[in-house]
Amino acid sequence: MIEGSIVALVTPMTADGQLDWKSLHELVEWHIEKGTNSIVAVGTTGESATLTVSEHSEVIAKVVDQVNGRIPVIAGTGANSTAEAIELSRAAKDIGADACLSVTPYYNKPTQEGLFQHYSHIAKSVDIPQILYNVPGRTGVDMSAETVIRLSTVNNIIGVKEATGDIERAKEIIANCPSDFLTYSGDDITAVELILAGGHGNISVTANVLPDQMAKLCALALQKSADEARALNNQLMPLHEGLFVEPNPIPVKWAMAAMGKTEFGIRLPLTPLSENLQQPLRELLANAGAL
Repeated sequence: MIEGSIVALVTPMTADGQLDWKSLHELVEWHIEKGTNSIVAVGTTGESATLTVSEHSEVIAKVVDQVNGRIPVIAGTGANSTAEAIELSRAAKDIGADACLSVTPYYNKPTQEGLFQHYSHIAKSVDIPQILYNVPGRTGVDMSAETVIRLSTVNNIIGVKEATGDIERAKEIIANCPSDFLTYSGDDITAVELILAGGHGNISVTANVLPDQMAKLCALALQKSADEARALNNQLMPLHEGLFVEPNPIPVKWAMAAMGKTEFGIRLPLTPLSENLQQPLRELLANAGAL
């Protein structure tokens, strides 16, 4: 079972936007050392939208090879074309990823039946565990709880990343899906409440900069140590919010560079963090113990 703190790993780049393999290697080792429970390679935070298809597979392969079975690796394989999502899922399976994270098809705005058919077709076409990913603020399509519940009985679909921050929706999913269906938060701010409600972990942006604290936070919530988990989450709340002052992954990539973990490299149409936001974010990182 994949549970706990799951980092939505940044894809390190040099200042001119080239992939930085040395930093990627070091980040993977750092996360394992600090207690991160699993890694998502090439998700939203990993700039899946700006990598070429060959780069996409190469980053996943590098992470899988470096992890070498020590913790699970989840490959980002979502696409707004079902055929492309199948192609990416097959590549992830061949590489040796443990599961796939598949975002709802963006831009073309499928119906709920279209979402059901999309995910069912992927799951039936490639024998690798699939985690659904609902983030309507970025995709323009919202997968309903009813559709998730319907998909939860499809073979190879093992869970959902629910990134709306809607705890009542998460509770509905948890209550009506099979007991072995995994429900993850995709929203650092509300992750503790989702886990306390019966969720299994958090696919996290904040874990990029504070992997040990996010691992502790998720462990406390999974142990139902509600007061301690909420107290730690309150301490981290300013940073949770600060990492979204501009669209993800702009702030977190700037933060990683400020920490000396990577160069600051990002690809158009994403741009560097606005200058007036840099010092406030630096102060949040310092206050949280990341600097």
